[in-house]
Amino acid sequence: MVKIPGGTFTMGPPDIYTVSGDRIPQYRVTVPTFYAGKYAITQEQWEAVMRNNPSCFKGEKRPVENVSWYDAVKFCEKLSQTTRKTYRLLSEAEWEYACRAGTTTAFHFGETCHCISPEVVNYDTNYSTDVGSFPPNAFGLYDMHGNVWEWCSDKWHDNYDAARTDGSSWETGTNNHRLMRGGSFYSDFNCQSATRDHSAPNDVYWARGFRVACVAA
Repeated sequence: MVKIPGGTFTMGPPDIYTVSGDRIPQYRVTVPTFYAGKYAITQEQWEAVMRNNPSCFKGEKRPVENVSWYDAVKFCEKLSQTTRKTYRLLSEAEWEYACRAGTTTAFHFGETCHCISPEVVNYDTNYSTDVGSFPPNAFGLYDMHGNVWEWCSDKWHDNYDAARTDGSSWETGTNNHRLMRGGSFYSDFNCQSATRDHSAPNDVYWARGFRVACVAA
C-alpha cells in the first residue's frame, strides 16, 4: 500500500460533454490522506482471499479480472476481516487524484495520446500484463493508465452536478451502475486520467479489475 497525501485538485477533463451536448464542468475536490494499492489486485492476491480465480488471462502477477463490482466489494470485506484493517474500493475522486499525482495533463506522464507508447502503458494489445511492468506515477502507483479498468465505489452520474467535494464515494442517485476508471489494454484514449465509464454492478468483463484503498491511521 502507498500513502497518498491529502490535497485539493481539479477533477474531470477540461472539455467533455454529455450525450445531449451539455458541457460537464470541472470542479474542485479535497481528498483526505489515504492508502492505495501500489498495484491492481493480482490473481495471486485474489486466490489467497477468495480461493478461486475467474480471470481469463491467467498469471499470478497479472491483475485479477472478470470480476463484478459485487465481487470486488466482497473481496474487500473478506480482506478486512482477515487483516483487521478497513479495505474498500477507491472513490472516483480518490482514484483520479491518485492517478494524477499532482499533474493536470491527460496522462500523468504527458498531455496527449501522442505521448503514450507501449513502453509506458499496456493500451494496445489483446491481453493483460503483469502488474508493475511499466513506470509508476509520482505517488509510486503502477498501471493507473491501461492494463485493466478499475472498479470504483461510486454510483454512476453522467455529470458532476451535486457531486461530493470531500473525496468520498457518491452513493446517492437512482442509477445503480458503478464507476470504472483507468481504461484497459484496448484503447489509448480510454486510459486518460479523467476518462470514466460505468457498468452494472453484477457485470463481469475480461478487461476489468480493481485496486483497494485503506483508511489512513
